Amino acid sequence: MFLALREVGRAKARFGLLMAAIALLVFLILTQQALQTGLLTSFIGAIQRQSAPVLVYSVDGERTLQGSVITPDLEAGITRVPGVAETGRIGQNTFTVSVNGRSQSDAALIGYATPSLGAPAPLSAGRLPEAPGEAVGSAADFSIGDRVRIVGGQPGPELTVVGLARDAQIQVTPTLFASWSDYVAASRAANPDAKAILPSVIGVRPTPGLSDGAVATRINEALPQADALPKAQAAADTPGVAAVQGSFQVIFLLFALVVPLVTGLFFLIITLQKSRALTLLRAIGAPAGVLVRALLVQVLIILGGGIIIGTLLYAPVSQMKIGSLSLRFDPTAVLTWAALLLLLGVISAFAAVQRVLRIDPVEATTGEGGR
Repeated sequence: MFLALREVGRAKARFGLLMAAIALLVFLILTQQALQTGLLTSFIGAIQRQSAPVLVYSVDGERTLQGSVITPDLEAGITRVPGVAETGRIGQNTFTVSVNGRSQSDAALIGYATPSLGAPAPLSAGRLPEAPGEAVGSAADFSIGDRVRIVGGQPGPELTVVGLARDAQIQVTPTLFASWSDYVAASRAANPDAKAILPSVIGVRPTPGLSDGAVATRINEALPQADALPKAQAAADTPGVAAVQGSFQVIFLLFALVVPLVTGLFFLIITLQKSRALTLLRAIGAPAGVLVRALLVQVLIILGGGIIIGTLLYAPVSQMKIGSLSLRFDPTAVLTWAALLLLLGVISAFAAVQRVLRIDPVEATTGEGGR
């Protein structure tokens, strides 16, 4: 420990620059992680937040809410599948809206017939709708008391936001949850010629003792035109999610390789540069283990300091809102990356450790310690 701290103290600029580089890389990694989480949440957050444990799409809907249409025959068939305890209609569409009489924009409206199968949960503020004309809005886009008017071919309903749900957007669009009757009214206002307003999916609750996956399997086996998925899988299998995750994984892999590479090369070069001093220390009786521990202490100091500084830089950025994306501080991501980078950094110092262990004290008497 003494040797490690003395050397760091003598070469503050050298070790400080490496710590700054590690801090910048950690900051970039955590920021990219926050961007990925925010993007995915704004894309499928409404599916994750709605209360139905199982969602049944039509096969032709390709696992998208707005693309799926459940016919009356399919809906009736779902209710008859053994293991289905309760079902509820859920519809989703995108409408042009005005908020508090101001400029128009697009918003997604999710209508549910049964609050326990489609309503958002939990709420971050307010309450669930208790009467027609009330809605829960995504917390990133609406405030309690906002009046949202559906603009269509005919005058649409006006919805008053009475509750807010965090991370409840869909398709990176401001999102509202309302009763089925309000959803039907909005759909008819946007398309007056529609003969019937059909649900996009059916929310299902399995009988007690039956898992979500098991009832989804039963529905799929009984009804070839149905595509039933547990909620978590429905969110993960939404088209586009895998592509976004794959793109970010490539970025994370590159970052995870850069940190140990930079650390390993730095300490290997330092070890080579001070080979004469290390040889002399070995010649006067310093055990190899002491020198190795000093090296590892330096690695931990540099990596630990860089991780702490990078996290401190990331903390204020994680509270920002970028467009419609809301970022957040994720302690799990910080701890995971900290542990991973520490592990990779220590492993990367293996070459420098091997160089220290190969030092022969006799070289101090032959003048070959610098070779």
